[in-house]
Parts: sequence; C-alpha cells; structure tokens
Amino acid sequence: MITSPDNNQLKLIRKLQRKRERDESGLFVAEGEDLVEAAQAGGWEPEVLLVAGEDVEPELLDRVSSLGSGSRVVGVYRQRSAEPGGALSLYLHGVGDPGNVGTSIRSAHALCDGPVILGPGCADPFSPKAVRAAMGSLFARPPARAPWTQLDGFRIALHGSANAALSEVGAGATSPCVLCVGAEREGLPSELVQIAEGAARIPLRADGPDSLNVAMAATVGLYELSHRMAADA
Repeated sequence: MITSPDNNQLKLIRKLQRKRERDESGLFVAEGEDLVEAAQAGGWEPEVLLVAGEDVEPELLDRVSSLGSGSRVVGVYRQRSAEPGGALSLYLHGVGDPGNVGTSIRSAHALCDGPVILGPGCADPFSPKAVRAAMGSLFARPPARAPWTQLDGFRIALHGSANAALSEVGAGATSPCVLCVGAEREGLPSELVQIAEGAARIPLRADGPDSLNVAMAATVGLYELSHRMAADA
C-alpha cells in the first residue's frame, strides 16, 4: 500500500499531466474503471495500475488525479499509433481542442472502419481531456498521423462555404474515402480544399447557428458517408 505522496508511481502520474512529459516518455494516463476496462479489453497492458484502497491510499490518488472528483483507478499506458487505412476514415487538421479530438476518435470508432488521422496543429490525443472524451475508443482505435497530401482515396473537404451538400458529394465518393475537418475557428486552409477530390458542406437551418462544433460536424459527416457507402455496397 502506497502511503507517501513522494512515491515514484504517483510522481509519474502527476508528471504525465504535462504534454512534454508524455512526449518524452511515450506514456499517458487513463483514469476510471471504464477506461481501464477498455484498455484491458483492447489488450493494452498497463505500465502502472493503482487502485484506491488496495494499492494506494485514496486521498493520495485523488491528489494526482486530473478529475475534480478524483479516481478509484488510474492506469499508465504506452502510447500507440495506427496506420491510415480503411474504407472510411477521418482526417483532422488544426483541431486544437483535446475534447474535440477525443470525441472525434469516439465517433470514428462508432461509424467507420478507419482511424482518425491527425494532421498538423491537432491537440494531443493522449492528453487527459482527450482520453476522457474518447471514452475508451482510443484503446480500440488509436489515431494515425499523416499529411493530407499523402492520403490515398477520395478525399472530401468539409467546410461551410462549399457549393455542394455532403449528400451530393458523398454520392460520388469511392472507397477508400477520407473526410477532412478543419480547425475550430479557421476551418480548412484553402490549399487543402483545392486538392481534395470533393468539397462539401452540411446544410443547416436558416434560423439556426452558422456552424457546428468540429466534433459534431465530423460525426454528422461520418454518419452520412458511412450510410451512403453501405447502401452502395
């Protein structure tokens, strides 16, 4: 039973709240029974696993938790990456909010067979907020990294000023298909849109907001494309 806050395992968990430490060590933290169970189901072996009341005094684990309410279980895992591929996948460019990155990983796991592919300027998918937002999907479908120019297949750039609706562009999409979503404020750079095989928008109500949250737009887009591709199969 760990009874000292100076324990090396507790110090490691505290350090891994910082991106620099995650980058240097190649490790990250998952908090809570659900995430630890998802890691186990995915075949991820923990480098460290601490259970409050069994391995460590609960108040000490609370101190190193990134959650306001603390955690009963904290695991430390080694980062993994996937290769781009699949009939349908999602590319994120400049998505800086870790919650949006994590939620997009969750949506891609639910709706397509390919991974989330992270381009430049994206938040760390192994940050505490991204890991929580992915809700275990990070362990089932780790993200990939690749530049937009090197991706194979029918690439669809999703942005609000496109002339065609996604349903129209999706009708002509072939497999493999990659949906590209851009940064929260700036959207996609024009050079990415110009080299895509298709550019599309999600039609919104005239009396509604002028845009969707990035992760929400990605989810709607993947839903549309996955069902259209399934119908064409």
